[in-house]
Amino acid sequence: MGRGRAPAILLGGGFLSHLRGHFPSGAEERGKSLSVYPSGGFSRCNFPGYLWGENEFAPCSQAALLLSFLWMPALLPVASRLLLLPRSLMIMASGSTPSQPSPASGSGYVPGSVSAAFVTCPNEKVAKEIARAVVEKRLAACVNLIPQITSIYEWKGKIEEDSEVLMMIKTQSSLVPALTDFVRSVHPYEVAEVIALPVEQGNSPYLHWVRQVTESVSDSSTVLP
Repeated sequence: MGRGRAPAILLGGGFLSHLRGHFPSGAEERGKSLSVYPSGGFSRCNFPGYLWGENEFAPCSQAALLLSFLWMPALLPVASRLLLLPRSLMIMASGSTPSQPSPASGSGYVPGSVSAAFVTCPNEKVAKEIARAVVEKRLAACVNLIPQITSIYEWKGKIEEDSEVLMMIKTQSSLVPALTDFVRSVHPYEVAEVIALPVEQGNSPYLHWVRQVTESVSDSSTVLP
């Protein structure tokens, strides 16, 4: 830019019509377009948008370059989505679902293959008996007993409050149905609480140990009570 020139301002062709008589020498209005002869020796420009400086108009190519820089940040997210569009259309056409993430390198653990099951018991004696039985039968690798929990619940139209023991049972997810059947067969409650949540991630050696301890039972089609 020339020395001492003011910063350029982008002006539209419609707005330029209001500036008649204020253009520098060499500029004249012709209809809706404008022929410009900047003092710097630039070529004629007949487009409706110009960069207005202190004493002259800059070439239209500079205006286009400025606009491209202004629009570039807004267009980048759109461009990234367009790049992913062909793959999405292929998936939709084939009817297949996107592949799930593979196990982390070196861990070998499949998310959700181990579960933590929770069972409430009326006292510690019952909880210990059930815990020892499920471990002996390899329906679980480990059982933690959490004593003195307070349970508030609705039962047969009344609000009850009891002190219970919570069992946290670690087992293979494929063994949860067999574990549930066994707990129901030995539990003193009319409706035993057995709920299981899949383990998505954790200490890989521990999760592999849970699977190893219960592997022989998971390979068997039936589990004897």
